[in-house]
Amino acid sequence: MRVRFRKTIFLLGLFVMVPSRVTGETCRLRCGSASPSGGCSCRAACVSLQSCCEDYGRFCLQVLPSSSSMLGGRALGILNVAFRPGQSLLCRFNGEIDVPGVVDAEGRGHCVSPLLHQTGWVPFQVSTDGTHFDRAGEYLSVLPGKLEPSLRVSLVNSTRWQYYGTPGTAGALWMAWNVSALGADSVNVELWGYREAGGAAATEGVGWTYLYSLGRGLPNRGTFNFVPRAAEPAHSRWELGSIRVSAGAASEGARDVQALWSDTHALAWHMEQAFRDNSAAWAENRCLEWDAREKSLPNFLGEIMDCPCTLAQARADTGRFYTDHGCDIEKGSVCTYHPGSVHCVRAIQASPQYGSGQQCCYDSSGAQVLTGDSTGGSTPDRAHAWGSPPYREPPRVPGLSHWIHDVMSFYYCCLWSPLCHVYLRLRPSSGCKSYRPPRAGAVLGGPHFVTFDGLRYTFNGRGEYDLVQAPRRGLSVQARTEQVALNNGSLASATRLSSVAVKENSSDAVEVRLARRGDRLQVLRNQKVLSFGEQRWVDLRGAFVFSPTPQKVTVMLSSGVGVEARAREDGMAMTVLLPTDFANHTRGLLGQMNSDPSDDLLTGRGEVVPSVAATPEDIFGFGTSWRISKETSLFTYDSQYLLDTYHRRPAHDPVFHPAFGPPEGRDDPLVAAILSMCYGDGAAFCKYETLTSRSLATGNATMRAYRSHRALVQDLQPVVSCGWLPAPSHGKKNGTRYTQGQTLWFSCDGGFLLYGSTRRSCQENGTWTGEQTYCLRDDNLGYVLGAVGSLATLITMAVMIKLNNRKREREKLEQIEIHDVMG
Repeated sequence: MRVRFRKTIFLLGLFVMVPSRVTGETCRLRCGSASPSGGCSCRAACVSLQSCCEDYGRFCLQVLPSSSSMLGGRALGILNVAFRPGQSLLCRFNGEIDVPGVVDAEGRGHCVSPLLHQTGWVPFQVSTDGTHFDRAGEYLSVLPGKLEPSLRVSLVNSTRWQYYGTPGTAGALWMAWNVSALGADSVNVELWGYREAGGAAATEGVGWTYLYSLGRGLPNRGTFNFVPRAAEPAHSRWELGSIRVSAGAASEGARDVQALWSDTHALAWHMEQAFRDNSAAWAENRCLEWDAREKSLPNFLGEIMDCPCTLAQARADTGRFYTDHGCDIEKGSVCTYHPGSVHCVRAIQASPQYGSGQQCCYDSSGAQVLTGDSTGGSTPDRAHAWGSPPYREPPRVPGLSHWIHDVMSFYYCCLWSPLCHVYLRLRPSSGCKSYRPPRAGAVLGGPHFVTFDGLRYTFNGRGEYDLVQAPRRGLSVQARTEQVALNNGSLASATRLSSVAVKENSSDAVEVRLARRGDRLQVLRNQKVLSFGEQRWVDLRGAFVFSPTPQKVTVMLSSGVGVEARAREDGMAMTVLLPTDFANHTRGLLGQMNSDPSDDLLTGRGEVVPSVAATPEDIFGFGTSWRISKETSLFTYDSQYLLDTYHRRPAHDPVFHPAFGPPEGRDDPLVAAILSMCYGDGAAFCKYETLTSRSLATGNATMRAYRSHRALVQDLQPVVSCGWLPAPSHGKKNGTRYTQGQTLWFSCDGGFLLYGSTRRSCQENGTWTGEQTYCLRDDNLGYVLGAVGSLATLITMAVMIKLNNRKREREKLEQIEIHDVMG
């Protein structure tokens, strides 16, 4: 076997490492796999290990850029492979979409990403003969709204686009784009429309359809304006779409060419003439049509999860909820569509059967804002805003299905007409009565553990261990620790957390580890480093990963499990959030989640170490029992250091003996500073960290991390909700909070008398005090009482009258709809 030294070449403005090559085997049709004979490798880690097969770079393709809009149009340059100038290339995406590739004058290959209906990692193959697709790679397909602004066509003054054609909104519309992002001297500006079949709707034109050009062969100056015309009858069925700016050489309406796209938007400016003549009447008809169509669809409200009860819970439950960009308290959003709210979140995962989504909004006091009290309340979604696996088919297409089922109807009923009550009737806010906050476990500093049940201890083993095992749920979270290096170059008798790896059932394996510099984190997916240079949010198989800064990473799994990692002061801290349905299913270093801290020191052998009397040596023995096996390891060993230190040694280092207590001496110069810094809850962790690392900054970082964890646990405390109560007919309700300790007051309009309770309070058991409130006319009360004989009977009759009135109102509305349809 012959090994060659690696070399560096300059390609596309970047230094690219060409892997060392091992001869004897091929990577053709084997990318991502190890050698069955133990020889050369075709995994991404082989680049660092200098163990790649000789032809790894030719057959296992790397592309730059590594991501593209789901709508396609981005040129993906193939690295490390030199083609013959002018050579034929055919790129096959997802095993089914063929797009002609291009080889430029310098022998670089390029494939343009196609228009897709899915997000996440998309496989592609390349053929040079049109028959054999033996070169393989992948790129990240991104929801258009999550793309960097420089990669999108911007609709200048989006409100004007949104209301174009309604009274007072006319004239020219402007758009802008990044000239260099397209790289063409001239451009074409086109309108593309999107539709989904539903009910009796015709299937012709379903999906993305080219409609017409707004301009062709225009100079690529980065801006364009036009005065819209009303849609021709042939195009009037498309009410949702996007602007595409493509290279001028592309033929009209050509698919899968280099291009930039605008955000998907309601095509108010493109609507038929009837919309411009009377937009409110046009929109009212559409709203009522949607109302009738929606009632024929399955009820999805019963399967979506309840909202967190408070803003604090919503922001803390990062495994299941994520900030709604349209209403973000951290960015000072005005919450245009949710007046009265200061922050909204959306459920990360779609509901299991219908792929629906949840939205939850909160006011400045931290209480929920509900549509039963305000039009600014949160509204659930029939189609999740980000789509849901297996994607591609309506109503699970990322972004687009949500627009069709939930956003366009909001425009019809709430923005373009006064029928918002029709929309809110079918999209009522979910309360929080059945919400159960997750439980949090943490690993801090050197390393100190706080279990899901709140037990605190220190375990300084060196190796790789099980943090959380939940075999029945298919969850595994593993941790790696390494010995602490002191500023003077020596090694301390203590360890620190250096990496965490997580996998759930058939999901991708995700590892988050300290980078070599130690002040930032590196993320790997299935042993391959993920780049966050282009995207901060990455969709994976069975997981999402979000990295807003190089120092923070959140992994969100399909079950609602959240894993947060943070780089701190030459170390790493992490939090694991588990939904309550994991109770009595967990074991490992973070204990058994059963609200009983006394049995959290359950060893891998099934023995419980009594926590009250446990010595540091007892705890050390407990910790070592959770060393992982080589067969179950989720970690990546892509350097000689990792191979020698972890992969080729026992999972727990039996030679390393930590200091079981802080090396404190009376004359230690750090003692005085420790007394002023390490006090209160968490002081023991702070003191230990400072003395073992000989660093006040490290001890202070551990103290801050511990206090942050305590604040998180406090935010996630359960809150009792008694559920929403309406105001009585012909009356008022004072108060919009429905959690334990809150009181609502009721009153009646003039000419009505109140019967039932004037005030009702939410009790600890989740029920309201008092009785239901009614407002009855006072002029007929004496006569009615004499006729029915008792107040109880009167209230029963009032309820029946109310139900009958609602029935008559519904029948009247149906008659109006029939009359409108018949003309």
